[in-house]
Amino acid sequence: MNLSDYQAGGYEPQYQYRSFLPTLINHPWLIADPMLQQVQSLADRALGELNAFSQLVPDVDFFIQMYVAKEATYSSRIEGTQTNVEDVFKSAEDVSPEKRDDWAEVHNYIQALNYAVGRLETLPLSNRLLKEIHAILLQGVRGETKLPGEFRSSQNWIGISLKNAVFVPPHHERVPELMSDLEKFLHDENHYVAPLIKIAIAHYQFETIHPFLDGNGRLGRLLIPLYLASEQILVKPSLYLSDYFERNKTAYIDHLMAVRQGNHLREWILFFLQGVAETAQSSITVFKSILSLKESIEREVLPHFSIRRQENAQQLMRYLYRKPIIDVKGVVELLGTTSNTAGALINDMVSYGVLTEITAQRRNRLFVFRRYLDLFSR
Repeated sequence: MNLSDYQAGGYEPQYQYRSFLPTLINHPWLIADPMLQQVQSLADRALGELNAFSQLVPDVDFFIQMYVAKEATYSSRIEGTQTNVEDVFKSAEDVSPEKRDDWAEVHNYIQALNYAVGRLETLPLSNRLLKEIHAILLQGVRGETKLPGEFRSSQNWIGISLKNAVFVPPHHERVPELMSDLEKFLHDENHYVAPLIKIAIAHYQFETIHPFLDGNGRLGRLLIPLYLASEQILVKPSLYLSDYFERNKTAYIDHLMAVRQGNHLREWILFFLQGVAETAQSSITVFKSILSLKESIEREVLPHFSIRRQENAQQLMRYLYRKPIIDVKGVVELLGTTSNTAGALINDMVSYGVLTEITAQRRNRLFVFRRYLDLFSR
C-alpha cells in the first residue's frame, strides 16, 4: 500500500454508540515521500550518533537509569501525575502524601521498563510480553482492578463518558485480531518498512486499539524504546520520547486523532521522526554535559580527599550518578561505615558544591546532586 492511499478505518455501530475499527497494518507499505525520507534520514543519523556516543561513555548504565527515571516521570505526567524527576529518587515516606499515588505509578513504570529490557533477552517483543509489562504497571496503583496483564473484555473510551467520548476504540471483541496483526507487523521480514517508520505506525496503532482497560498511554510509549532495543537499533536503551510528547502534548494528541479522522498518517510519522531526531540530539548533549561534569569533579573535588578517604568518595560519586539523592543512612549502607564517617563525607561533598541539602531538617536530612539532576530536568 502506498502511504498516500492509507485509510485509517471506520466506525462500527454498537448499542447506543459507535466504536472505531482501525484497518490492519501488516501488509506491504510503499513509502515514496521525499520529505518523509529526508526527515527519516536525519532521525536515523541522529540515532546512530547517539548509539555510538552511548557506547563511548564510561559507566553508561548508571546514566541510563536517570533517563529511565525521566521517561517514567514524563510519560506519567502526560496522564496527569504531578511527580517530578527529583521525587522519583526519594523514598515513599519522603514524598508528600498527595503525591504518593503518582510516585507509585512512576516507580511501577521504572520497574516495568527495567523488567522488559531484561526479558527481551529470552522473549521477543510480543503480546505476551506486553501483558507481563502491563501487570507490573498496574500493580498496587490506580487501575489495579482493571484486568492487569489481560486484554480488555469490555468497551473503553477516551473522554468523560462513553456517550460524550472524544474517541471510542474498537469493540473488545476486535482486540485479539488487531493485536495479533500488530505483533506480526513488528516482526514481518517479508515486507520491509524502515524501523523508525515501523514503530511510528505501530505506536499509533497500539494507541488506537487501546487494548487494555487502563495504562494504554504508558505502555504504548514503552513500546518505542523496547522495539528499538529488541531490533538492536540501540545497543543501550537510551532514547525516550515521552519528554518530547509531553512538551508537545496538544500536537501529539491532535496528530493521533488526525490519523483516525482524516487518514493523516504521513503527518503523524513526520511528527514522530522529528521527535526522534530532536530527542537523540538532546540526549547526546546531556551525555556530553555529564562527561564534562564528571571530569570537573574528578579534577577539582576528589583530589581534596586523602588517600584513606579516596575510595569512599569515589564509591559515593558512582552511586550518585545512578541515584542523585542520598541521606546519611544511605551512605552508611553503601559504604558499610559509621554514621559519623558518612556524615563527614556528606558534609565535605556539600562544602565542595557536589551535594545540596533539600530538607532543611536536623534529622533525616536529604541531599541532592543538584548539578547532575538538573541535566535531566531541563
